[in-house]
Amino acid sequence: MSYQTILYEVSDRVAKITLNRPEKLNAWSPEVRVDMTAALRAANADDGVRAVVICGAGRAFCAGMDLKPSSDKTFARAQLTDAELAARDAEYTLPYQISKPVIAAIHGPAVGVGITYPMLADIRIASETAKIQYAMVRRGILPELGSHVILPRVLGFSKAAELLLTGRMLSGTEAAEMGLVSRAVPAADVLPVAMEMARDIAVNTAPVSVALAKRLLWEGLNTGVDEMIAAEGRIINKLASSPDSVEGVRAFFEKRTPEWSMKVSSDMDTYRK
Repeated sequence: MSYQTILYEVSDRVAKITLNRPEKLNAWSPEVRVDMTAALRAANADDGVRAVVICGAGRAFCAGMDLKPSSDKTFARAQLTDAELAARDAEYTLPYQISKPVIAAIHGPAVGVGITYPMLADIRIASETAKIQYAMVRRGILPELGSHVILPRVLGFSKAAELLLTGRMLSGTEAAEMGLVSRAVPAADVLPVAMEMARDIAVNTAPVSVALAKRLLWEGLNTGVDEMIAAEGRIINKLASSPDSVEGVRAFFEKRTPEWSMKVSSDMDTYRK
């Protein structure tokens, strides 16, 4: 498939999706959202892909919405009815919705949707000098993509309120100290660190186990402890005798790289709660 606004490539069982509008600091547009949906779906459908890395071309991850000062329709959501909005959103796929682990490699500006979108990834690596900003309240709108649920869970209420209500800028280093990203590294190392982590997942973890763990992590945002313990127990009970469980133990004792045989596309439903 051809893409207008991104690059998509697979190597070493890792899909790398690059936001590719460097002349606009990878500003977000409807076309980007369409391309990202297609790329995420392609990665999810390919059993040869075990992990996904999202990054940006040029000197930015994503500078936010593609603002046009002469337009009164920059934030087009305001022009839609509730029914139209729901129908439109149903057409798209977001990083948390796919079965493969998604790592965001953030460098340079990550503003507005440039941070709310990677917050729907599973892991975030940022450059120490990244410029991260929930700028929406400084533009007369609100943070989107579940920010008011996800950020308090990740940071706690007070820190989430500080970022969402002030819209202030923070560095990648401060973001790591807060826990907004997993770690901050020198700018030149952001993509290599993210790719190495993705390759480690691709080689050393069982794909169905990872897919199930990811699903439980995201469901845990709205699940009580007792319910989660029960769900984990049901899945583990089934996985305990699975081919990948047998292989994982054997590989550990034989001190070799495991050869996983189960596939997310065909085996995950068997082990769903």
